[in-house]
Amino acid sequence: MPVITLPDGAKKTYEGSVTPAQIAADIGPGLAKAALAARIDGEMIDLTLTLTEDANLSLVTVRDEDSLALLRHDAAHVMAEAVLELYPETQVTIGPSIENGFYYDFHREDAFSTDDLEAIETRMHEIVDRNEAITREVWSRDEAVAFYKKNDEPFKVELVDAIPANETVTFYRQGDFIDLCRGPHMPSTGRLGHAFKLMKVAGAYWRGDSNRPMLQRIYGTAFHTEKELNAYLVMLEEAEKRDHRKLGRSLDFFHLQEEAAGSVFWHPKGWVLYREIESYMRRRLDDAGYNEVKTPQLVDRSLWEASGHWEKFGDNMFTAESEDDRTLALKPMNCPGHVQIYRQGITSYRDLPLRMAEFGSCHRNEPSGALHGIMRVRAFTQDDAHIFCTEDQINSESVAFCNLLQDIYRDFGFEEVRVKFSDRPEVRAGDDATWDKAEAALRDATDAAQLETTLNPGEGAFYGPKLEFVLRDAIGRDWQCGTLQVDFVLPDRLDAEYVTEDGSRARPVMLHRAILGSLERWIGILIEQYSGRMPPWLSPVQCVVAPITESANDYADKVADALKSAGLRVETDLRNEKISYKVREHSVAKVPYIIAVGGREAESNSVALRRLGSDKQETLALSEAVNTLGKEILPPDLARQVAE
Repeated sequence: MPVITLPDGAKKTYEGSVTPAQIAADIGPGLAKAALAARIDGEMIDLTLTLTEDANLSLVTVRDEDSLALLRHDAAHVMAEAVLELYPETQVTIGPSIENGFYYDFHREDAFSTDDLEAIETRMHEIVDRNEAITREVWSRDEAVAFYKKNDEPFKVELVDAIPANETVTFYRQGDFIDLCRGPHMPSTGRLGHAFKLMKVAGAYWRGDSNRPMLQRIYGTAFHTEKELNAYLVMLEEAEKRDHRKLGRSLDFFHLQEEAAGSVFWHPKGWVLYREIESYMRRRLDDAGYNEVKTPQLVDRSLWEASGHWEKFGDNMFTAESEDDRTLALKPMNCPGHVQIYRQGITSYRDLPLRMAEFGSCHRNEPSGALHGIMRVRAFTQDDAHIFCTEDQINSESVAFCNLLQDIYRDFGFEEVRVKFSDRPEVRAGDDATWDKAEAALRDATDAAQLETTLNPGEGAFYGPKLEFVLRDAIGRDWQCGTLQVDFVLPDRLDAEYVTEDGSRARPVMLHRAILGSLERWIGILIEQYSGRMPPWLSPVQCVVAPITESANDYADKVADALKSAGLRVETDLRNEKISYKVREHSVAKVPYIIAVGGREAESNSVALRRLGSDKQETLALSEAVNTLGKEILPPDLARQVAE
């Protein structure tokens, strides 16, 4: 006689077993129609799963955030069913939901074409209209292996063999299609609806191993409504226009080439942008009481072994052998080096908190297939910092950091920031008691900072839980950039300590924190956020002075010199071209201010100012233009100082 407790605390008692679908119908026909799945004690299950014991139950509808992942998982199965109906010689392998949709990996001799995708998508709509029941089946391991061997499906045999012995082997059946799957799924294919679209085909090695067979991965996306799907497709079109790789080339910011895969060649304009961001961050860190340091690029593997990074990240480190038979690694992160600086000399509790920052050049051996413009590279610079503090100082330091991070994001134009709380991963350093303490400390700090968080289970760093700060850009995309991590493990592993008030020795707590993350990635995000039209303070060229006639060249130089003296980055365009051509060209180059000067302006000591994006032209006295633009190009922090 199971007792089912609902989210509002109400209890329902049933004779014998009961399913979530029956409970939903018992509550009301509207909920029975809306329910897609259920949660039992926090775990999502099928509506048809039989319950025989007391449980806390909540029903999943389209209002639940994770219902979209459920929908997309169903879409993957419907796609696989469509593929097998159209191309029965194909083998299906793995098909999960992912952040923006779903995919399925297929093994097939012939390549899928664009026409094939259209045919598959059409068949998917037919399968949805069939409204096939989706049912869960429990098989023995031997039955599953025998089934897939009989059908000559070695990929699935391997998947069955990889299931831990203590786990149940489950299949899901819809129509004539059956697939090995943990689930859960919605009750029928009709619940998927028609708001889905297949996007592209790409190659993918089996199990991500380049030594294994190459498969064909079909990507798709799915939403609860056509309106949501259409909005997403429009966003993708806009994202294509904003692609930082295209804009980076056209604006002459940087380039990438195979001879240095994963590393950026910064051109003069791009490097101005980079340095402006770095200078801004340096001022903000100075004001916040950070001490900037610089640590070595090459460090002996013994330090990485001691810190635990070698075991966790060794495969992603670039290494070199020295003449004395030492193995050196290019640093993939800065934290062990900062501990080495901390350990020089004796630190007193009076010296804490100690805030140590570095624009640290790091290298990680990312797979070539994962590289993406300057968003995902092998050589990058982190705006990294570590705060060494006592346990009593965790809250105040966390609050100060969170306030600083949000203020900096606003300065760059990002107002909407969400926070995820990532707790202990499956593979981690430190015992459970240490993790209990670290997670409790981070939760207390989160409360003190008055942050609303969502749980990101199992995604903490290997040495401690973390907050992940996710900002939303101008076209609705989310980017995870900043982090704050509470670490009791690394100070202990690397023997960091301080002298307490009573003269004893204690381990400091180490707060790992970053705001921008990687400067390269941050610049890529900014380029796409602003579609290349950077705010004046970040624009590599802030103003172009263009004479209307050759006789005004000398006056153009005078205007440029006056603007440069006010701090602007200025170029003059003395080419023998029409002023309309010059204005159009520099507008395409996204220069914030274009100043045209001719004989009349030279005579009156004035300028004709055109702002990017405006068809209007202002006539200003030179002194007024210098004063006005000199203020407008100030970085936000310096502008606030002037205003005060």
